[in-house]
Amino acid sequence: MPRKNALDQASVVQAAAELINREGGSALTLNRLAEELGIQPPSLYNHIQGLAGLLRELEILNAQRLAECLVEAAIGQAGPVGLLRLAQAYREYIKKNPGLYAIGLRSSGMQSEPDSRMQDAEARALHVVMALLATLGLSGEEALHAARGLRSAVHGFATLEIAGGFGLPLNLDESFRRLIESLISGFGEGAST
Repeated sequence: MPRKNALDQASVVQAAAELINREGGSALTLNRLAEELGIQPPSLYNHIQGLAGLLRELEILNAQRLAECLVEAAIGQAGPVGLLRLAQAYREYIKKNPGLYAIGLRSSGMQSEPDSRMQDAEARALHVVMALLATLGLSGEEALHAARGLRSAVHGFATLEIAGGFGLPLNLDESFRRLIESLISGFGEGAST
């Protein structure tokens, strides 16, 4: 469906995000995006720095949107209930943004040229998680290990869910709740080993 509105970088990146959420990351080419926008491929270069620049902007967009999602979920929350709510919001974000999320998996620390916008968004997301973990009495390295565990559990469950990896007729929300609650209950045990 071609768009006839005036384009800017934000609208090009948004169109790319919609495309990859709908069709997957492999659908993202400059030709396909230009077709989606109803323009000629060279016109994209007025707004982005090629495919590599577009991918970088999508990574930043993902980090910013994920941080916003986590902050919103954590407002007024504490303890195990707060962490469960945060994990549920994270899972829903992944399910609603599968392509954008997949593009944004790399940490800014692994990029050759980190972008301050991405680093700020990542720091914001981590701050929220660390604040909730602090309500369980975790800090420093223990909290960072717990944050990695939580991220891994939510990522694994949500990406399996998106891929249709759970075939049994069993409530997925219940399975997810049990997974996160068991993970949270084990956070305090890790400090003693």
